Parts: sequence; structure tokens; C-alpha cells
Amino acid sequence: MQGLATFIMRGRSQAALVASVAAVLSLMVPLVGLISSAVVALVTMRQGSTEGLVVGCFAGLTSGLFAFAALGSPLPAIGFALALWLPVWVLGVVLRNTRSLSLSIQLASLIGLIIVLALRLGSEDPTLYWAAILEPIRESLVQGQVFKEEGSHEMVAEIARWMTGAFATTFYFQAVLALFLGRWWQSQLYNPGGFGKEFRELRLSKGVGALGVVLLLVLMVRSESPWAADLLLLITPLLFLQGLAIAHFVVAALNAGRGWLIGMYALLVLVMPYGEILIAGLGLGDIWMDVRAKVPVRDRDTH
Repeated sequence: MQGLATFIMRGRSQAALVASVAAVLSLMVPLVGLISSAVVALVTMRQGSTEGLVVGCFAGLTSGLFAFAALGSPLPAIGFALALWLPVWVLGVVLRNTRSLSLSIQLASLIGLIIVLALRLGSEDPTLYWAAILEPIRESLVQGQVFKEEGSHEMVAEIARWMTGAFATTFYFQAVLALFLGRWWQSQLYNPGGFGKEFRELRLSKGVGALGVVLLLVLMVRSESPWAADLLLLITPLLFLQGLAIAHFVVAALNAGRGWLIGMYALLVLVMPYGEILIAGLGLGDIWMDVRAKVPVRDRDTH
């Protein structure tokens, strides 16, 4: 990955080439889109907002040509610009100017909020829209005897209720992950170990924590509140990231082996989503308890 980052930083044409190729490949392998976004983030954070914008424009032209050759239409390039490059460019500008990873990811959640507002205010009932999309999936699962017909409609209705917030959360969280990847590349090239130290110090504002508590209380009283469900989904990834930052801090502070982190991530996959909820709860509690201040530090820079 460091070799790829080195290639990207050789010039505009190299950066635009990687961003555009990765964007086109993301049509087949969605996660490759993170690489495309991270290119714009890296260039923006290292060389400034103008250069990041120029690379994004060049990548748009190149991906438009690729898309036209492969699909007969350059229109996917517009989607790449709006979904992959513009959000992470904004976040890259913010991080470059403020040097605050915490502020940047909290700003990213506002992108998700804009999407929620657009979907909620632009449709009488977004739940019906998501239910219609999920219906063919339900039918295929029932036909495949994965689920029984009885109760399947209720299950789809419950999933559809959370889909607006889940869609908005997924959209902005991929921008956050791309920002992290770009920042890690930057650290690898110009400041080894810098991103790790920056991530371990990630700390959300008390306002985010207070909002999380309020939303949990609202859902306990009114479980059908769509706005509370959407907003809780939006801030949960932020709390999860803070919980991960604590885990990384503890491992580094105690000079423990990386095996502890590998084991933690493996468990998160195996016990999904309960492990993620536990980590997010840790992040929420840390906003007021400051868990990291209570950890005896042996050597913070070892990991």
C-alpha cells in the first residue's frame, strides 16, 4: 500500500489514474471505491484543497472515458464525483486546516444528516420505498426456504424502518474510512506512526455523547420514532470509532502485542453486532469518564 501511495504522489496524472481506475472497478467491487476516495483525500491533505480538486476533476474526466468505453455512457463519472470524491475532499480540507481527526469525523456525520433530511422531507414515507426494494429479496428468501412466509412481512417492515438511517450512515462512514486510509498513507510517507497516535487520541465532543443518551431514552419511550432511530444510527459509528481508539490506546500504553488488537477485531466479526455495540458503549462512556486518563502509560509510541 505504501508503494501505491508513493505512485499517487508522483504527480496529478498518476493520482487521477489511480482514482479513476479504482472508481470504475468499484462498480464491480464496491470496497475498491475506498481507494479512489483515499487518493483525493491524500492529495488534498498533503498538497492543498486546490490540488485535491484538480485531481478530482482529472479523475472525473478519465473515469468518464473509461465508463463510456465500458458502458457506453460517461454518466457514472458524475456519481463518482458526488459519492466518492466530493465528500472526502471536504473532509480532507477540514482535516488539513484543523489537524483534528475528531472534528473531521463529526463533520462527516453531518453529511449523513443531510441525506436523512433529504429522504425524510422529500418523501411522505421512506419506509414504504425501502419496503418495496426489499420485497423481491423477501420473496426469493421465502422461495429458497431461508425464511418462512409467516412473519417475513413483519421482518421486512422492521428492517425498512431502519433503512433510511442505515443508508445515510453507510454513505458517510465510507467517506470516513477513505479519509482514514488517506491519512494513513500520508503518515506512512511523511510522518511514520503519526496516524496511529492521532487515532488513539480521537475524542468526541460531549454534545455527541449527550445526544446519544437522549436518543436512547427517546427510543426506550417511543420505539417507533423514525427520527430518533435515524439519528442514533448516524452517531453510533462515531462512538464505535472512539471505542476503538480507546482499545488501541490501551494496547499502546501497556506496550502489549498487536495480537490483542487482532484478537479484538476477530471477535468483533464473530460476535457481530454485539461486539460493535459494546465498543460503541465504551466510546460513549469515555466521553465523560475519560478511560484513557486512568491507563498507566508505559510507552505510547511503541505501536
